[in-house]
Amino acid sequence: MPAVVRTGADAPVPRPPHHVVVLAQPGFLALDFGIPIQAFGDWEGSPYRVTVCTEHPGPVPLHGGPSLLVDRGLDALADADTIVVPGLVPPDPPSPRLRTALAEAAARGARMVSICTGAFVLAGAGLLDGRRATTHWQRAAELAHRYPSVRIEPQVLYVDEGNVLTSAGVAAGIDLCLHIIRADLGATIANQRARALVAAPHRAGGQAQYIAHPTPPERGGGLDELRAWALRHLDEPLTVDVLARRARLSRRTLIRRFHEETGLPPMQWLSDARVDRARELLEDSDLSMAAVARRSGLGTPANLRTLFKRRLGVPPSAYRATFDRA
Repeated sequence: MPAVVRTGADAPVPRPPHHVVVLAQPGFLALDFGIPIQAFGDWEGSPYRVTVCTEHPGPVPLHGGPSLLVDRGLDALADADTIVVPGLVPPDPPSPRLRTALAEAAARGARMVSICTGAFVLAGAGLLDGRRATTHWQRAAELAHRYPSVRIEPQVLYVDEGNVLTSAGVAAGIDLCLHIIRADLGATIANQRARALVAAPHRAGGQAQYIAHPTPPERGGGLDELRAWALRHLDEPLTVDVLARRARLSRRTLIRRFHEETGLPPMQWLSDARVDRARELLEDSDLSMAAVARRSGLGTPANLRTLFKRRLGVPPSAYRATFDRA
């Protein structure tokens, strides 16, 4: 997005500022709302102009706090170049009036952006149909259930579908705003904004590393005791045959019942449980990678790294640095 255009005898003509409109709705999340204000707000040489609007001008209550006085209505969307929808609680669908305003803005080419549960608003306006999208990992299943035509990617920090972009929860909004600035103005300016925001220009991995994976299955069933025993013996050489003998079942019956109760084959469940144990050890101890691999049952540091990165998107060393107790 160039800052100026040239006409005539190579004379520079200032380009109108890129108009970013941030939508405030009842129950909006304060941090989600503040991120685009801070990222695109007034800074030296900024090509952005930021406006805040709401469906019903006046006091707009934020989630868990006071109200924000907003004097602009949805008319602000009419000339917006980028529209940012922060997360809100509960993530209610947009009203028919708001849905129409967002759809009209998208139809004329405005860039549509959501942070966290703001994806529910874009989805409710039909703007995510057939597209990839993400939201906070705690709400990803709900978004998928309510809007089955949306292709949810719950493990990434953000998804760029051209003129429609969505981010994961809260701080991932910073990642997405920096990505937008990088696309508009280049890496140098994006890195400068990252330094000003005291944020990483680009974070390794996605939100998979932040997702809590409770290993004990929620469905319950007759193999609960076996799984509890396995969790106490993850550092031992467990196999399907070992589990079958422990449960006094045939190998085939064990595999079938394990899948019925957990949705996973036994060895996949064990692998996930061992990665979760490794996460705990990396967060709460100073053990070497070899010791973490051994105690979690993953065997070697190489195996630890391979399985950890495959499931969480980052190597164990980067994960430990992220969650360093210091």
